[in-house]
Amino acid sequence: MNQIARKILIYNSLIIILLSLLVFSGCGIYSFTGASIPPEAKTVSVQYFPNNAMLVEPLLSNTFTTALRDRFMNQTSLNMVDQNGDLAFEGEISDYRTSPVAIQSDQTAALNRLTITVNVRFFNKFDETKNFETKFSQYIDYPSEQDLNSVKDNLITQIVDNLVEDVFNKSVVNW
Repeated sequence: MNQIARKILIYNSLIIILLSLLVFSGCGIYSFTGASIPPEAKTVSVQYFPNNAMLVEPLLSNTFTTALRDRFMNQTSLNMVDQNGDLAFEGEISDYRTSPVAIQSDQTAALNRLTITVNVRFFNKFDETKNFETKFSQYIDYPSEQDLNSVKDNLITQIVDNLVEDVFNKSVVNW
């Protein structure tokens, strides 16, 4: 075998080894979403989040619970189970309210703020130091001349997406 053929063979072998290392190292505890999940964790459970707020938006519990479940189903390889998952979530919606912000000189609000707060309890069977109970709160301001009923579906969707992002990050991205 001549010198050039040997160099090509060594070069190709190194590329194959490096690619193999990259592929197989991805099978551990890291995912492309940035999630750091214990390799022994195979399941996740998300209990229904009841709405215990003073003002109850009828579909909010289902919207939040479904969005959190979907996030784990779509961005991790964990299997969803009804209860006692290796990673488990439970909690409740503790606040849903609107309040005026940006008060103008004529004592009227230029903006209103929709705020949603959820209390989340997270349990990690394999690393109890990761367990937490935390309140997550998000809000969006909207023009006061808009009726809440006409904009709430869009606002709730955005706020829930932000809340789910926060819960996901705290539980498996470790921020």
